[in-house]
Order: sequence, then C-alpha cells, then structure tokens
Amino acid sequence: MGSSIYGVSSSHISLFLFFSFLSLSMAALPQNPSGKSSPSGQINSNSVLVALLDSHYTELAELVEKALLLQTLEEAVGKHNITIFAPRNEALERQLDPEFKRFLLEPGNLKSLQTLLTFHIIPKRVGSHQWPDPKTGPVKHNTLCNDHIRLTSQSTGKKTVDSAELVRPDDVIRPDGVIHGIQQLLIPRSVIEDFNRRRNLRSITAVLPEGAPEVDPRTHRLKKPAPVPVGAPPVLPIYDAMAPGPSLAPAPAPGPGGPRHHFDGESQVKDFIQTLLHYGGYNEMADILVNLTSLATEMGRLVSEGYVITVLAPNDEAMAKLTTDQLSEPGAPEQIIYYHIIPEYQTEESMYNAVRRFGKVKYDTLRLPHKVVAQEADGSVKFGHGEGSAYLFDPDIYTDGRISVQGIDGVLFPEEETQTVKKPAAVKVASKPRRAGKLLEVGCWMLGSLGGGSGFRWCQ
Repeated sequence: MGSSIYGVSSSHISLFLFFSFLSLSMAALPQNPSGKSSPSGQINSNSVLVALLDSHYTELAELVEKALLLQTLEEAVGKHNITIFAPRNEALERQLDPEFKRFLLEPGNLKSLQTLLTFHIIPKRVGSHQWPDPKTGPVKHNTLCNDHIRLTSQSTGKKTVDSAELVRPDDVIRPDGVIHGIQQLLIPRSVIEDFNRRRNLRSITAVLPEGAPEVDPRTHRLKKPAPVPVGAPPVLPIYDAMAPGPSLAPAPAPGPGGPRHHFDGESQVKDFIQTLLHYGGYNEMADILVNLTSLATEMGRLVSEGYVITVLAPNDEAMAKLTTDQLSEPGAPEQIIYYHIIPEYQTEESMYNAVRRFGKVKYDTLRLPHKVVAQEADGSVKFGHGEGSAYLFDPDIYTDGRISVQGIDGVLFPEEETQTVKKPAAVKVASKPRRAGKLLEVGCWMLGSLGGGSGFRWCQ
C-alpha cells in the first residue's frame, strides 16, 4: 500500500510534478507554427527562400544573389508569408533582350535590378485556388517594390499575372510561402523608363560650353558664335578646361554656370565612386580621388561642362605596390591619376575592337604629353609597356554615357624617355711617313758639294 501525505498518495504527487515540468518545458520553447524565420534573421531550412535557391529556377535565384536581396527577403519572410512568381529559365536566359540584360547586370543599375526582382514578390500568401473569379475581374496586389500587379482568370481556365501566364501553379509550397511558375519576366514601368533613359541619354543631353566673348579686331565688335548642332562635343579641348596643375582648389572649368548647367557632373562622379566602393577591390582608388586629392571635384566640373572621360582604375592589389616615395612628392598622386584618365568615352567593347583591328592604339591622357598604349593580349586589352603593363581586369564597372570606369590590375606609368648620347667612333688614320729626314739629307749633300766638307760636317 503506497504511502500518503495528508491524504494525497505519492503516485499522484509524482504525476503532478511530471506534468508541471512538461508544461514549463513547452512554454520555454519558441512558438513558430507558421514556419517563418525567427526575428534574429535566421532562415528555417523549410523556408521558401531555401526552396527558391535550391529549385529549378536557377536563373532567378542567381539574380536574387547578384542583387543582394537575401537579407531583404529574410526580413520579409520573418514578418509575413510571401508569394513568389518565378519566370522560367528560358525566359531569362534566351528570350530576354541582351541589351536589357546587360543593363540589369551593370553595377550602377543595382536599384533597377532590385526593383525588377521585388516586383515578382507579394508580401502575402496567394495560392492558385485564391485567384479571382473570371466574373469579378482582375484583382490588384501590392508587391515588395511598392508597386502592384494584377491577377486575372479567364473563362477558359487560363490564369495570368499581369501579362505573364501562370504555367506551374503551386510549384513550391512551404509553411512561409509559395512559388508559382510563370511564362515570362514581369517588368515594372519604372525599370523600363530607367532603361530607356540610360539608352537614349535623354537626361544628359550634351550642351556646349560658352567661353569668353571674342572681339573682332577690325570692327571692334563681338563676334557672333557659329551655329553648332545640338549634341556636339565641347569646342574647347578638355586640357583648357582643366585646373592649372594640381591644387587644393581646382579652378572652375569655362562654360555655362549656374542654372545653365544641363549636366550634374558631381552626382555622376559621386555615383561612380559609390559604385567603386560597392563593387569591391577599388577602395584605394576612391580614397585618392576623394580624400588624398581634389580630383573628384575637378572631374565633376569637367563632366558638368559636357566633357566625357574614361577612367582606368587600378585595383587595391595594384595600388598597394606603390611606394611612399612615389606618393610623397607634391603633385605625384594627381599626376598618377591623370595618366589613368582618357579624355574620351570608351567601353571594353570599343577598346577591344580597336586593338583587334589596328594592333596598337595610343590614347591621349590628361597628363600631357604622355599617351597610354593599348594592345590585344590573351583575349583582353593590355595597357602600358613591358613590366609596367596592366590588363583590363574588370570591364565596364560603371558606364553612363559620360563616365566610363574600367578596372585594371596594375598602376600605369609613362615610358621613360631616355636619351642615349652616342659617342663618335674613333677613326684610325694611317699616318704617312715623314719626309723631313730625306729633305735634310738632300740639303746636306748639296752644301757638301758646294762648300767642300764643311757643309757635310755641319749636317753631322
């Protein structure tokens, strides 16, 4: 017979303690019945994001990684369920316009790529059975990019997302979201406008700089400027618009000022420097342009006046090889960077086609009178001479129609102009035999014949 305490048996006490411990243990466990990720940002292995990265939508998953959207999607999944409309791989790989795809993959257009991808995601769960009825018409849903898409159903049973047909409904189902396969890529209007603006260069239409007024010496009146077609390059060479040597405060470039500016050169230079930092591996170049020198300000003013430039940017590994002596002299950093700036707009394609066709091509630089030599090597473009050469390492880091940035793997220096003075070669002249002794002998003989032996004795 079991013992009892105040009328309660020991078996009842043990059961009570067991259930109390079990309830406390269950209360201590995190409750996440929906399968969402924890607020700390860690993704559940059963998450829809993990399923997307491991699914057959490889092209979309690759774009999500390139657009640096994983953290944003983690936060979205942590707050609510999501619905992803995933285009087929063929739609992104073969059916997409190559020029548009190149535009999306440029580092300077990262925001456009992020907008495009988040346009395919709805911050709520929408299953295939939740599509609107054909009689009710389309239904709008807000996306993660603060835009909206329309879901429609037809009487034939066809379901669409905007203009894309739903081909694989409920393809991937997870506790925190669902993935539907669609026929083609969805492109928001803002991305189309941005692409057209960059392609047509409408936002940076060329404007000619206006220099000082010219006076006709015969009439002592102002000369009327000749009509120049719209979009023509500036009349003044870029060297006249540059600051007079390296200085702490560059002189403003001649040209239109104030409200007449149609270029925002400072914003464009700031944009390409941020692209260098975001791209990675070019922090030293950005630091020299912004902190060590005032070249970023000067480049912004040049671009504001309508000039175009191509920057050959050495990467951090190449800049680390510079010695203190090469940077300590006054004006040395400016001269090094000037030699890496070409006063014309060149891309990787244009430079490669030029060296393929002409062999060696010499480009002018802002460091007069030195030029940088480019030639084809190993299927790429090689700059410089001999050991001081550099290869085009990261092509088209930034291209906006006015500024082009090409990454190279070395620091370029002008070829040393050594003047070799040739010494005149020693000429061996054959000395003729001297005839003085023969003449003296003849003279002595004549004196001897005239004056007897006295002349001969004198000669001896």
